[in-house]
Amino acid sequence: YMLDKKKVFNLVLGIIVVLVVAIVLFSLFGNNSLSSESVQLTASEIREYKGENLSSIRDFRENSISGPQYVDINTYKLSISGLVENELELTYDQVLNEQSYDKVVTLYCVEGWNAKILWKGVLLKDLIDKAGPLDGEGANTVIFKAADGYTSSLPLAYLYDHNILLAYNMNSLQLLPERGFPFQVVAESKWGYKWVKWVTEIKLSNDPEYKGFWESRGYSNLADLDDYYYD
Repeated sequence: YMLDKKKVFNLVLGIIVVLVVAIVLFSLFGNNSLSSESVQLTASEIREYKGENLSSIRDFRENSISGPQYVDINTYKLSISGLVENELELTYDQVLNEQSYDKVVTLYCVEGWNAKILWKGVLLKDLIDKAGPLDGEGANTVIFKAADGYTSSLPLAYLYDHNILLAYNMNSLQLLPERGFPFQVVAESKWGYKWVKWVTEIKLSNDPEYKGFWESRGYSNLADLDDYYYD
């Protein structure tokens, strides 16, 4: 009887040891072996890039004509129209599937403030080339239309020569609605009113004198930073 009692004790002790070891091993390796899905962490805004200090996305001032626009990305289409061989309507994901580029560019507002940001986006010339600009019909101007009715324009050659971006990220974060989601023009070396937000249409034209929202109210159509913005 004493021998049987000792055997039972050793058996119970052995089971306890095995369970403890199993629990320790599972806590160390179990989650990795049972799940192949990564955990999504909240993205952080970067404030430095290759030695350059960056502004915050919160440094921008709200000065749009109708307040922030909240675009339904499920129904959104980016139209490329006008003097092109093939008019296009691209979804948000189709645009993001194009080759992306990063560039640090400072936006200068006529109100007297500025913000240096790392922008990520696609080249406008890549999108326009997909539609095929009709050079034979004098396509020389690109008109940008926004979800709030805002418009502005830029020379076609300027977009190509300066590798101008249509941005969807700033400082490693997706554009916020108040910052132009889904897309904003990064009109490098131009005053801020050329940086169209909430872009819905890119229209090629042969009218270099086209005047957008602010241009029709006396602002310079060229909008070069080294010139005064008001004609």
